[in-house]
Amino acid sequence: MFNSKLKVLSLGVFLAFAVGCGEQTEQQVMVQQAVKIEQADSCHLCGMTISNFPGPKGESYASTQDDINKFCSTRDLFGFILQPENKRQVKEVFVHDMSKTPWGQPNDEHFIDAKQAWFVIGSTKTGAMGQTLGSFSVKSDAEVFMQEFGGQLYTFDDITLADL
Repeated sequence: MFNSKLKVLSLGVFLAFAVGCGEQTEQQVMVQQAVKIEQADSCHLCGMTISNFPGPKGESYASTQDDINKFCSTRDLFGFILQPENKRQVKEVFVHDMSKTPWGQPNDEHFIDAKQAWFVIGSTKTGAMGQTLGSFSVKSDAEVFMQEFGGQLYTFDDITLADL
């Protein structure tokens, strides 16, 4: 009798723990989303005010922190996340989707997962730090952009510090 009560109690504790862990994971996932860039936000890499410049911006989460890092350009974003000391810690990366938002004033409602995006490097379009990476959810939009403004097409995993 005592053993069966102990088993039931143990099972209850296990289930409560498992459900609690599941809720924690869902909550963490919900927190790890792109957030609105506020007027006074500054770039995590260079310190410049993000909203003062055209072109796509970026955001990233590291496995070692809960706060998001915001960047004034996709170039600064990649300049940070590709550094050897940061590369292994990157969890989530977001960029403006230039397939859906104007270059001059990117809309924060159009952030996309950078790991799924297409990037154009070497175009004539500029951002906060001069040349920057155009970021697109749709490959054909990136190709049309390249025809008009030049550059080369990359995936997230293809980009290196040397490309910047």
